[in-house]
Amino acid sequence: MTMHEDQPAEPAPQATRPAREGRDGGPRQDRPRGRGRPPGDRPKRREISGWVILDKGVGMTSTHAVAAVKRALNAKKAGHAGTLDPLASGILPIALGEATKTVPFVMDGRKAYVFSVTWGVETDTDDAEGRPVATSDDRPTQEQVEAMLPRFVGAIEQVPPRYSAIKIQGERAYDLARDGEVVELVARPVQIDRLAIVAHTPERTVIEAECGKGTYVRAIARDLGRALGCYGHVSALRRTRVGPFAEDQSCTIGALEAAEAEANAAVLRPVETALDAVPHVPVSRDMAMRLMRGQPVILRGRDAPTEGKAYATCGGVLVAVGDVERGELVPHRVFHLGGTAPRNG
Repeated sequence: MTMHEDQPAEPAPQATRPAREGRDGGPRQDRPRGRGRPPGDRPKRREISGWVILDKGVGMTSTHAVAAVKRALNAKKAGHAGTLDPLASGILPIALGEATKTVPFVMDGRKAYVFSVTWGVETDTDDAEGRPVATSDDRPTQEQVEAMLPRFVGAIEQVPPRYSAIKIQGERAYDLARDGEVVELVARPVQIDRLAIVAHTPERTVIEAECGKGTYVRAIARDLGRALGCYGHVSALRRTRVGPFAEDQSCTIGALEAAEAEANAAVLRPVETALDAVPHVPVSRDMAMRLMRGQPVILRGRDAPTEGKAYATCGGVLVAVGDVERGELVPHRVFHLGGTAPRNG
């Protein structure tokens, strides 16, 4: 499933599929409530910044999830970090306001999944929505699956699914595949840190995966099935972690919609939570003003980073993120938070 960048499978073409689709390839959802209200009756959107760690349910597109969270908090600006297909559930980090500037840091983080591989059938989408393209009566034992997993751990080459969000000469691969064009994708390097069996029956195996950016869980299932000589496809997928965000920090759409917008603000996590793996430097007010103008500042002190990424705060408020070069912090993104975002601590 997901994955480009950890997107799960793009849905296969179906006669009943609406003509228009969401950005992640899933079916276009109904319009959010309130769009038909007279302008004067609509709630005023708020300048609010932070992260909502959504536990997305099966059947909802990532685009619709963002719209629902944005509506629940009356937020002006929102985006997500890592698409989850409608068939997948689990962690979908949603950035509000200034947090959208930190989305790339979350996208580059490690991901964790739990997925089910159903044996005996390979599909054209490598998931349960696709059409069978190869079948087998053979079924692997748990020992056979376990012995094969190490082949797919580490730095490996992986061919993405035909139905994926990868662009080919400006067109999404899944759009070309739906139009009947032959899509030939080349193998790409990916990093898979861990694969472990959670449960096994003759018909399916449940596997935990920890992997890096760009890995396709569907491709793992497809390639496992081919290597075992029995074929396979992903029949269920749940994402349990994205970068610093995990299940124990999450909330559901239902809980957000049941509460008032002001109460929902309590679920927001600070913008800088996305920068968990980035060194932090406190700066003075004068230095903060320079950074806000896009000017570099000299970092002093034995604990100051000497190179690489870093982010600066002033009085506990995020000011900028950038690169440390020759003892200076060169800002690439500046933040205008004030009182619009929660603070750590």
